[in-house]
Amino acid sequence: MGFSLDFKDVYTGENGIQDGRYEVVVNQVNEKATPSGAEYVELDLIIRNDVEQKSKNAHIFHKIWKAKDTGKYNMKTFNTIGSSLQTQEGKIYNSMNDLLDDFVMKTCAVEVKNETNEYNGKSYTNVNVKRWNVTESKGVFAHKFKDAKSTNDSNFTANTNQIDISDDDLPF
Repeated sequence: MGFSLDFKDVYTGENGIQDGRYEVVVNQVNEKATPSGAEYVELDLIIRNDVEQKSKNAHIFHKIWKAKDTGKYNMKTFNTIGSSLQTQEGKIYNSMNDLLDDFVMKTCAVEVKNETNEYNGKSYTNVNVKRWNVTESKGVFAHKFKDAKSTNDSNFTANTNQIDISDDDLPF
């Protein structure tokens, strides 16, 4: 079995994702903090492999920062993302985690741009989400996750075999 190279499908940005529009699935959403305590939400978006597009399976990490002056998130940002993910308008969430969990495994389209930023005298190139849109993909969501542990992977099978280990089997 042979293969060939396709020079139309090459990495051009530092992160391998060209500026443009991509159909994505929200893989994970987590609330995090920097070592200095600045809090943010990070969305891990995966470029879908069930849609014909470049950079399939690449990750785009999008951060939403709390405002320094108020210590709160700008809810307009979450409204924009929720609308593009077609979540239920007016749904009551008991916590930020409930909202973030509702985003996981939903699809949308994002427009991204490679941008250079400077921080502490060093330049960094990041892929930044510039616009959130409702997906244009029609049909059944059929993305295949690379991680074999993912329950969304159709090839995933749970290991139901138990291993009995006694204290005598342990070296400590």
